[in-house]
Amino acid sequence: MIITAGKFKGQKILTPPENITRPTLSKVRMSIFNTLQSMLNFDESSFLDMFAGSGIMGLEALSRGFIKAAAIEKNPKAFNIIKSNFKQFSPCPQLIKGDSLKITPALNEKFDVIYIDPPYFSGIYEQSLDAVKNISSGIVILEHVTDVNFSGFELIKQKKYGDKFITFLTK
Repeated sequence: MIITAGKFKGQKILTPPENITRPTLSKVRMSIFNTLQSMLNFDESSFLDMFAGSGIMGLEALSRGFIKAAAIEKNPKAFNIIKSNFKQFSPCPQLIKGDSLKITPALNEKFDVIYIDPPYFSGIYEQSLDAVKNISSGIVILEHVTDVNFSGFELIKQKKYGDKFITFLTK
């Protein structure tokens, strides 16, 4: 995978096998960050990727000027690949190992953008949204393929790419 824009543009990163993760396509990443650019100043914003996979979303955020990014990953193989990827960059996102649903509610800081892309058909979309209610200070982005109850959040925008939706929410 290649970082699509910003100071790290064109840099390659490793990705875990597709049976472990499902990396967000470059055209979808570009669309997400272009949409975000019209909503907030990156140089004043923080970014959290709850289910990091390859770590590409946190790297894209920092590459485009976010002041801070963090990534959470539970899978040991994916975690090690992310750790290896992050060593190539300065600054790099903070990397946290563990279960996003347990770690996220316990974080002592708020994030301006939270990206949620759990394994499809995992049934944890609503739980993920509940986990971020107290740490979101702005926009929550949900990548999903099934209907989701956005209770407690307001829909800002939704885009469809093939069989998946990218939904922008706010509290």
